[in-house]
Amino acid sequence: MLSQKARYALRALVELARVEGEQVTSGELAVRADAPRKFLEAILLELARNRIVVSRRGKFGGYTLARPPLEISFAEVIRVIDGPLALAPCVSRLSFRKCEDCPDLATCALREALLRARDATSGVLEGYSLADAANSGGAEVFGGL
Repeated sequence: MLSQKARYALRALVELARVEGEQVTSGELAVRADAPRKFLEAILLELARNRIVVSRRGKFGGYTLARPPLEISFAEVIRVIDGPLALAPCVSRLSFRKCEDCPDLATCALREALLRARDATSGVLEGYSLADAANSGGAEVFGGL
């Protein structure tokens, strides 16, 4: 599951993508992203450290994207905030390690499905940018909402 922290990060970044090049304050981003301001400020600091946003301090300060929205994928943001996309460490390309309770990687009955899930998830999220989200009209709603 995507963490609330990652959802707030993505919402704020999509708002920055919608006003590409314009500077937006953390307070305004919190309103637009429907996120608690202090929590979002900590998230934005993490995103700035990872060169996804640029922050400018002072009276006329705020945040902008560090790169064009088309160059920032959902996968990149999720990895910065939540870590690897893989469901288990044994199928992570960037943070691989053997699962603690696994007797043998080569004979693990779970790994094939987890590898496929990782590849499918990565393929979708790598191919979906902040620009895509900013230009999207939304997606299908399930459950009669």
